[in-house]
Amino acid sequence: MIDLEKITIKKAHEALKRGDYTCVELSKRYLEEIKKKNKEINAYLEVFSDVLDQAREANKRFQAGTATMLTGIPFAIKDNILIKGRIASSASKILENYHAVYDATVIEKLKKEDAVFLGRTNMDEFAMGGSTENSAFGVTRNPHDMERVAGGSSGGSAAAVAMGGALVALGSDTGGSIRQPASFCGLVGFKPTYGRISRYGLMALGSSLDQIGPFAKTVSDTEIVYNAIKGMDKKDSTTISNNSEEKSKKLTIGIPRHFLSEGIHKDVIKNFNESIDKFKKMGYEVMDITLPNIPYSLAVYYIIMPSEASSNLARYDGMRYGLHKDGKDGIEDYFVTRGEGFGKEVRRRILLGTYVLSSGYYDAYYNRANAARRIITDDFYKAFEKVDIIMTPTTPTPAFKIGEKSSDPVSMYLEDIFTVTANLTGMPAISIPCGFSGKLPLGLQMTVRHGDEATLFKVGKEFLGE
Repeated sequence: MIDLEKITIKKAHEALKRGDYTCVELSKRYLEEIKKKNKEINAYLEVFSDVLDQAREANKRFQAGTATMLTGIPFAIKDNILIKGRIASSASKILENYHAVYDATVIEKLKKEDAVFLGRTNMDEFAMGGSTENSAFGVTRNPHDMERVAGGSSGGSAAAVAMGGALVALGSDTGGSIRQPASFCGLVGFKPTYGRISRYGLMALGSSLDQIGPFAKTVSDTEIVYNAIKGMDKKDSTTISNNSEEKSKKLTIGIPRHFLSEGIHKDVIKNFNESIDKFKKMGYEVMDITLPNIPYSLAVYYIIMPSEASSNLARYDGMRYGLHKDGKDGIEDYFVTRGEGFGKEVRRRILLGTYVLSSGYYDAYYNRANAARRIITDDFYKAFEKVDIIMTPTTPTPAFKIGEKSSDPVSMYLEDIFTVTANLTGMPAISIPCGFSGKLPLGLQMTVRHGDEATLFKVGKEFLGE
């Protein structure tokens, strides 16, 4: 029996090389777990029918001696990342039957390694939300507590790995959508520097904020996936090359203590302080820092993100692809299609973004938010003159109950308070498991300078003893 609790990419690769089991047997083991648990958890919207065919192809690479580290490794893929010929719905009724006509760059790269795609995972519709309650296809439950959310918007990908239904998964992160569900589900979740991974083939929410990244049970697995999918891409002009180097010196951790005072669950603060003590014992220097404008980051994010979403989602008009509903004329077609096709949260954010971008308000809101974004980024640059890593909890609370915050959007948005800064500044950030509140996992977030992914991996591995 393959032990899904202890398996890692490296261990699986070595076992496949030795012939302890085949790619088909490994995939079957995950399919068994999905069959057992997915009905209740709802991590997957679709399990692909050709998983074992993919695994057989991967087996050939091992037989031929050409297998790479990700050959035969079972992946879960968020439903907003295109796989040619597969449905990609972004968990929305408006794209319920849309089949992708090309591969996202990250998928192309994984296909070259003969990774196995198990299926597409549930998410908040068009990645708008922090709980996967906004999916048109039902909420995803947290494998640690079925009454609680798995986080969002990549809740399905996080739950798939946490329930033993995939070895690793891909998600997307616009304001914390990988790191927050990773924290809620007890996983490692990583958002790279903006531009490190191509966004080609990712359905856009906020084009200046979105990044694809991995979920895994270990930092080492996260690093392996990141190295496989990163890099320049002529199809995405925002991609940048990678020159990250691991630092050998002892590193300094900065704590924005002034930002950790209000509205944070007592177990989150207790656990955070214990984690910092552990770093001190490991030889890290720790100092308090000030990020003067960080309290404005959530407000800035919730102006920029809906504005970009409003612009990006204008393409879903019922005229070219996706859902189409007939009205009495072309304009009404448009209203009826979007009214029926989009869920409540998506409509809310489109309305907000359209208002912010409208004549008379563009300068007052959107331009000022962008100016504030630059000031917040400068605050981080100044802090990084003194420290190497900035640490906060990943989320202010453990996973909350399903339905607990759905009637209060502002309370839901506050869950992003620690994560949005990495998207606004474009800096890389990782959430690693650091303890529990009862049986609910908690996460520790680390942010570093642009391009300094190697430091995140080094420190994360040291903390988790990998």
